Amino acid sequence: MKTRLPSPDEASTLACTAAAWLVRDEGRCRRFLNETGMDLAHLRAHLAEPAMQAAVLEFLLADESLLLAFTAEEGLAPDQPRLAWMQLCGTPDDNLF
Repeated sequence: MKTRLPSPDEASTLACTAAAWLVRDEGRCRRFLNETGMDLAHLRAHLAEPAMQAAVLEFLLADESLLLAFTAEEGLAPDQPRLAWMQLCGTPDDNLF
């Protein structure tokens, strides 16, 4: 059975949840902003865009401990951010297995 990608709306919601989770903690927020080179105003202004949402998820995916903390605190399966990122980046379902 193939793994199903979340719908675009589900992926967007997950990415926005991840962004909110990042900015709730000063250390996580500062690290995200420093590593991405953006400021909080830019994040807020562009969070509705799939590219920004994908960037937020990519940041989490790059750090397993951060990813696992997020998914545990939000009650998500650990693969959900990756699947949401794939949806936001336009990965077709036939690449999943």
